[in-house]
Amino acid sequence: EQLVESGGGLVQAGGSLRLSCAASGFGIDSWAIGWFRQAPGKRREGVACTSDRDGRTYYADSVKGRFTVSRDNAKNTVYVQMNSLNPKGTAVYYCGRDYSHDGCPYLQANSFQRWGPGTQATVSS
Repeated sequence: EQLVESGGGLVQAGGSLRLSCAASGFGIDSWAIGWFRQAPGKRREGVACTSDRDGRTYYADSVKGRFTVSRDNAKNTVYVQMNSLNPKGTAVYYCGRDYSHDGCPYLQANSFQRWGPGTQATVSS
């Protein structure tokens, strides 16, 4: 069971990136999947989460209105569309599975597991 992130890259401030989180070994239809990011020297912080129960999505205040998380259960993949990026968005982005089945609204990293290797997003000013 694993998750693998992709889609990172270098983008100018104001630009967009779309990250993908591909699952294997399990079906995401039974799990909430969250996106997190970690900048150098900082803690891993929650960005967005998509619930498996009711289709609800949750966002950190810092990305509301700019990021959109979505899932395609048929492709077993979760996405995050990131618009209006700024240099504060420079980080390694990870996706994880909510093993607590109650962590999605709170975006707490310790409720998630099966982290992928991450994908680097760099936003230049």
